[in-house]
Amino acid sequence: MEIFSQNKIYDFMGKRKLFLSISLFFIFSSIVLLFTKGLNWGIDFKGGTIVQVKFEKKAPIPKIRGILSKKFDGVVVTKFGDESEVIIKFPVKEKNSVQKDMGDVVSQLLAPLGKFEVRRVDIVGAKVGGELTEKGIKALTFAIIGILIYVAFRFEWSFAVASVLALVHDITISIGFVSLFSVDVNLDVLAALLTILGYSLNDTIVVFDRIREEIIKSKERSLEKLINISVSKTLSRTTLTSLTTFFVVLTLFLFGGEIIKPFSFTLLVGVIVGTYSSIFIASPLLIWLGFKIDDFRKNLAEKEKRRREKEKLREQFEQGVL
Repeated sequence: MEIFSQNKIYDFMGKRKLFLSISLFFIFSSIVLLFTKGLNWGIDFKGGTIVQVKFEKKAPIPKIRGILSKKFDGVVVTKFGDESEVIIKFPVKEKNSVQKDMGDVVSQLLAPLGKFEVRRVDIVGAKVGGELTEKGIKALTFAIIGILIYVAFRFEWSFAVASVLALVHDITISIGFVSLFSVDVNLDVLAALLTILGYSLNDTIVVFDRIREEIIKSKERSLEKLINISVSKTLSRTTLTSLTTFFVVLTLFLFGGEIIKPFSFTLLVGVIVGTYSSIFIASPLLIWLGFKIDDFRKNLAEKEKRRREKEKLREQFEQGVL
């Protein structure tokens, strides 16, 4: 199935400055949000206790907040799903605070507000939260370094740097949206960010593979034209793959429940940004990084010459000539 004709070549590179300007705007906005608003760290990283409570009727959030704030500093009460359910977050203040049975404490304090059910109690110590934060940052860093090495080995350094810059672009903008909409940053969000790395890289590698094929089989010397041809030929594949993934993740976001929403929202943004960057950002970066078609073809010719020489020597050895 083809959405776009492979015979039609779109001038993506002619508009690369416009796309770069759009990306720089979102990157700059994301960085500003991170420094001003920051991230809404969940208990996975910050430590603390989460209590999920479901009332028979509409939850009186102001009254809940008023009762709990008298006894606990920094308590946060927010709606969770429908109007009858709330999430109560207790930050870690003391070393022994996570040892308290907060479910029983909440049940006693909120008893005058009507019938309700404590549905979940999650506890994470401050030390564990710090370790998870450190390991999460390491996971993202090692993933990016591994991708850089892999792409450099498969292609060359220009492709590797372009792909990593595109991934940083995707992660930065995705985190910016997480900050903008105050999404709880937990382990699910970290998993979504790592998924975005893999998804975006896959799209980028497909485009880079096509560019390399066009360089090898074509005599065209203009990198801009070759990129336009390559991206145009992969456009139908990229669009179909992205739409399929998008609708699956959108279904998770709309019907998967509140617990999975941080993951599905982050992934939803990542799919959109990753698709955009593989088409409009990763390939133009090759031009800005000074990639030379003639040098690439020369290196390929030298590698092929060495391969043939090794094959010839192997054949002579097997025939007993050497």
